[in-house]
Amino acid sequence: MMRLNMTLAYGPVLALGLTHAAVADVTKSTSNDPTVQIGDQMSLLLGAEKSRLGAMSADRLGAIASGPEKPVKVEKPATIAVKKTEAVPKVPLKALAPTLDGTLDYNEAALMALPAPKGDAQWQCLSEAIYFEARGETLKGQFAVAEVILNRVDSPLYPKSVCSVVKQRGGGGCQFSYVCDGYSDNMREPGARALAQRIAWVMLNGAPRALTEGATHFHTRGVRPGWSHRFPMTAQIGAHLFYRQPGAQTLRVAVSTKG
Repeated sequence: MMRLNMTLAYGPVLALGLTHAAVADVTKSTSNDPTVQIGDQMSLLLGAEKSRLGAMSADRLGAIASGPEKPVKVEKPATIAVKKTEAVPKVPLKALAPTLDGTLDYNEAALMALPAPKGDAQWQCLSEAIYFEARGETLKGQFAVAEVILNRVDSPLYPKSVCSVVKQRGGGGCQFSYVCDGYSDNMREPGARALAQRIAWVMLNGAPRALTEGATHFHTRGVRPGWSHRFPMTAQIGAHLFYRQPGAQTLRVAVSTKG
């Protein structure tokens, strides 16, 4: 009896304990609920964003609200096609300071300042003759040799082209020694070649022949050819003496020199 009463006395307590246990077994846990986790993360993100926005200036907030500016289209400038030309200006005598009376200032610096010339076979032949016959002479000495060659071209006693004049043979040899001396005709000295080419170009384009008074011959001071006794001497320039062959009147009229 005593034991029964004790059992009954503990009965409600046990029943209450079982009831609580059953409730505990079916209670939902929110620790693994994704909805709750996402909500928590969104709250954190929104809070951080709100803090950043609060720290920004009014100008910055306005720029964010208005969005990025539209890019400005820059028009490319129109391309103008320029046609290249290799033509060399006609006669650059102004660069050599000629005066109205036809005189010419023989200035090497002004001559070398001219554009590198290009020419035909006649220009090439005259350039080579100046280079090989007179590159060691003064500027006037080189111009004087060019005058002799062109005076011959204009004379009725000689061929009618520069190349024919400088390559002419006769009397058992060549009129110009470099043509048949057995050496190469390559102009290997750049500076002397450039100067000779400019002299040839200027002379072929009408520069005055004012140094030798129509000379058709020349020789160095170290030799004395037979014709030098018959032809009148017209000039002495550097190592060369210049002569005019009688009857070899040219169409050119000698003009005065300057410089």
